[in-house]
Amino acid sequence: MNPSSVAAQSAADLVLIGLAKRFGETLAVAGIDLTIPAGSYCCLLGPSGCGKTSTLRMIAGHESATEGDVLLGSRNITSLPAAQRGTAMMFQSYALFPHLSALDNVAFSLKMRGVDRVKRHTRATELLEMVDMGPYALRKPSELSGGQQQRVALARALITQPKVLLLDEPLSALDPFLRVRMRAELKRWQSELGLTFVHVTHSQEEALALSDQVVVMNAGRIEQTGSPREIFEAPATEFVARFMGGHNVITVAGELVSLRADRTLLARDGLPDAPGFAARVVSTEYQGTHVLIGLQSEHAGELTAMVREDPLLLVPYAPGDAVYVHWKSEDLHRLSTVPAPNH
Repeated sequence: MNPSSVAAQSAADLVLIGLAKRFGETLAVAGIDLTIPAGSYCCLLGPSGCGKTSTLRMIAGHESATEGDVLLGSRNITSLPAAQRGTAMMFQSYALFPHLSALDNVAFSLKMRGVDRVKRHTRATELLEMVDMGPYALRKPSELSGGQQQRVALARALITQPKVLLLDEPLSALDPFLRVRMRAELKRWQSELGLTFVHVTHSQEEALALSDQVVVMNAGRIEQTGSPREIFEAPATEFVARFMGGHNVITVAGELVSLRADRTLLARDGLPDAPGFAARVVSTEYQGTHVLIGLQSEHAGELTAMVREDPLLLVPYAPGDAVYVHWKSEDLHRLSTVPAPNH
C-alpha cells in the first residue's frame, strides 16, 4: 500500500479549546488549550492521574467532554461518535479478537462497514505487509509475540484511513529491547504515512525519542509544551524540571533555577571563585559512559551529578565523601513556580 493513500483526507491540525473533564467532583482535565500540527508526532507525558489518558479518550470520542471543543481541521468533532471523527485508537492492551486471524482482525472494521470480503482482505493484506506481518496473516493472536500483536493492532487502526492515530501507552507491555526497536518503527511509520500521531506515555525517554511535540501534563493542566529539546533544555517550571529528570532544582541568589545533572560540577574542596555549596555523596552508580553520583545537601536536599568515568579511575568518589557542588553561570536555567496561563 502506498503510505500516502492511508490518510483518506488532507492533513488537518488537531485543536483542543478549553477542554475539560469531570468525574463527579474530580476535575481530571482542567480546561486545556492545545494545538497539535497536522502530520506531527505528539506525546502527552505525565505521571499517573495527570489527565493525559482522559484527554486522549475525549479526542477519540470514548469519553464525552464536560466542557470545551475538539476540532480537526475545520470540523468540530466534539459530539461526533468515535467512528465519524477521523481518528483511530490503538489501545494499550491491543484488544485483538482472540478467535480471529491477524488478517481478519485487521479487516474487521471494514467487515462491519459492509465491505466485501475480497476488498477488505486485499486492503488488510497490504497493511500487514507494510508493518512486516504479511507472513503471519493467518495466525491467531495467541500465536504472535507482543511486538507482532502490536503491529497487527497498528494495521487494524490504520485500515479506517484516519487523519489522527491515538496511541494509549502502546509500548508499556513490551520488554526493554523490543520497546526501543518498536519506538523507532513507530516514528518511521508516522513519518512515512504523514499522519498525526498522539501518543500517551509516562516514559520521559519515550517522549523525547519519539516526539516532534511533547506536552507535559500535571494535575489536569498542561505545564509545558514544546519540542523535546526545548522541554529538556529549558523546563518552564519546577515540576517539569523534576519530572523530566536529569535536572537539579536549586536556589541561587534568591531565584529558583534548574541545573542539569551532567553540568553539575563536583570538587573535593570549596572553590573561592565559584558559587556553590557543600554536599555529601550518598550513592554512586556506574552507567557505562558516566558515573551517577547521588548527593545530599543542607542547601538543596537531594541532587545528582553525572561525572565522566575516566577521572573517577584516579580518585573515585564514595558514599560518605564530602564534596563541593558548583556550576557555570550559563548552565543555570530560571524556573517559574506556576505553569503558563491557560496551560
